[in-house]
Amino acid sequence: MLYFLPLVLGFFIAFLAVMPPGLINMSAARISTQDGKNVALSFAIGAAVIIFFQTFVAVLFARFINNHQEIVATLQEIGILVFSLLSVYFFWIAKKPKKIKTGKTVKGKSKRFFMGMLLSTLNLLPIPFYVFASMSLSAAGYFSFDRLPVSCFVVGVVIGSFTVFYIYIVAFKKIEKKTNFLMKNFNTIMGSVTTFMAVVTLFKLLYK
Repeated sequence: MLYFLPLVLGFFIAFLAVMPPGLINMSAARISTQDGKNVALSFAIGAAVIIFFQTFVAVLFARFINNHQEIVATLQEIGILVFSLLSVYFFWIAKKPKKIKTGKTVKGKSKRFFMGMLLSTLNLLPIPFYVFASMSLSAAGYFSFDRLPVSCFVVGVVIGSFTVFYIYIVAFKKIEKKTNFLMKNFNTIMGSVTTFMAVVTLFKLLYK
């Protein structure tokens, strides 16, 4: 149970984080409609490989921070500023996301595999996200930074992320209306989330 829980938590955290329409899952859906399911799966596997390393680095960084508590308060202060700026951006500056247009196809599993790795590498948001996620789980007593729990958590994140990619690949037509709604309201949703995170972090600093 000690190792099963981090696996399950990693899966569900990644599943919920990746489910909203984003660059990688929408690209996987587009590739599926253009080049077929198998080629899209190759793209998703490439993206998942990078997610594995990103999550592993994030958890190692979280372990380092956890062992140096003097850093935590400073990071929380920085987090308030970052979340506040992101809230301003999403509510007042960012433009509405556009639908992904059909462009040139790049056929071939190997090319799509490396394209998945490239897009996933360019997406650096998972690293700070899983830093704070693993630290929060550790503080709540649901996770430890020992080798096996860390490995299980990372594997859970990869499986959860790939599951979402697979859903987009095989069922995009069925969920297209829902994804269009999320795309139209993406800035509002993200602005609300970042505002909530800024308020929660502020309360932690004031009342710790």
